[in-house]
Amino acid sequence: MITGRPHHDPAYIPRVIDQELDVLLAQLPALLLDGPRAVGKTTTATQRCAAVRRLDTNNDRQLIAADPFMIADDPAPLLIDEWQRVPPVWDAVRRLIDDDSSPNQFLLTGSAPFAPGHSGAGRIATIRMRPMNLYERQLCPTTISFAKLFGDTPAKISGTCKLSLTDYVDQIIAGGFPGMRHLVGVAQQRQLDSYLEAIVTHDLTESGFKVRRPATLIAWLRAYAAATATATTWEKIRDASTSGMANKPPRTTTLPYIELLTSLRILDPLDAWLPTNNHLARLTSSPKHHLADPALAVRLLSRNRLHLLSGQDGSVTVPRDGTLLGALFESLAALSIRTFAQTIGAKTFHLRTESTRHEIDFIVEHQDKIVAIESKLGSSVDDHDVRHLKWLRDRVGDAVVDCVVLTTGIDAYRRSDGIAVVPLGLLAP
Repeated sequence: MITGRPHHDPAYIPRVIDQELDVLLAQLPALLLDGPRAVGKTTTATQRCAAVRRLDTNNDRQLIAADPFMIADDPAPLLIDEWQRVPPVWDAVRRLIDDDSSPNQFLLTGSAPFAPGHSGAGRIATIRMRPMNLYERQLCPTTISFAKLFGDTPAKISGTCKLSLTDYVDQIIAGGFPGMRHLVGVAQQRQLDSYLEAIVTHDLTESGFKVRRPATLIAWLRAYAAATATATTWEKIRDASTSGMANKPPRTTTLPYIELLTSLRILDPLDAWLPTNNHLARLTSSPKHHLADPALAVRLLSRNRLHLLSGQDGSVTVPRDGTLLGALFESLAALSIRTFAQTIGAKTFHLRTESTRHEIDFIVEHQDKIVAIESKLGSSVDDHDVRHLKWLRDRVGDAVVDCVVLTTGIDAYRRSDGIAVVPLGLLAP
């Protein structure tokens, strides 16, 4: 166990989730920080904890396995890192909270889908952590507040972004895993390969799923990467992963992949918006596909900057409107939007009609207010680009408090029709 005062590393890069942790831990006794491996859960949690139990080390794991209630004597707040390595510690936390529900006692982290003996409802709240978004990467000054888009009056839209299209491509390739941000070229590629290999050969096995053919699972992940930011059916993803094979694996074979990889937060699907309080009809219920980080998709598809900028999508393809780069830019935007929405307690969806006549990349709902957001890989926005946003505003009315197009352009401004045009790099919580 590591003890002492909360460790504030001067090199620590603040995360948006820190704002949520400050608010929640001031009132709640325990939080589970949930997310894929390597997103920075342990580093963020360590900044605010007086003691750490690292259950991925032999010493702490053996001690806590022998007596989970040993944690009652540890200084608070206590970080229990990789809690799933000793599942009984979950019930120990829960029972200790039953005796003392004072705030800021426990912070748990984990990356594996172990099913605890108790849900923890009313005792251990869960908070999602994703890879670093553009705001957290501190690439340029930001001027547009996501939260203010939900205000009673239209948010001020102004500012200039220094990022170019090539900069966005570089950020898609670099990814948002903090421990890999300093890597470039072959070193970064090898690290991403190791990350994916660990998911297939270690994490799934530790979760109780035996991977008989790792190459088959990687092929399926590669096809899923090709389907980034689409609502492609599972059958088409399967077909793309088994091109040339006469006997396609049944859904019962791929379903465990989907469930476990989603539980591991490697798959991060965006649910469809299915409102119940307006006159929209014939909406699809299929989720949009996203990996935890678009950098994983780039690596799975063996793409580089030249490939992406020249429209070379690779040998694995699925039906898609637009280029792979456009889909990856949308996935990069999703990291910011979903993180910022979570901070204010909003929910994020996508919208698609059954005829695909109308599609909107992101629908964010907060306290009966809706902000509709499109992403566009380009700097200029014309009437064609905003037609779906106008359609939604006409159909839903005042509930739509703002409409935004996120671009790779330079300037932020409002069009004469009220729709905001915002370079993605300018967006802040």
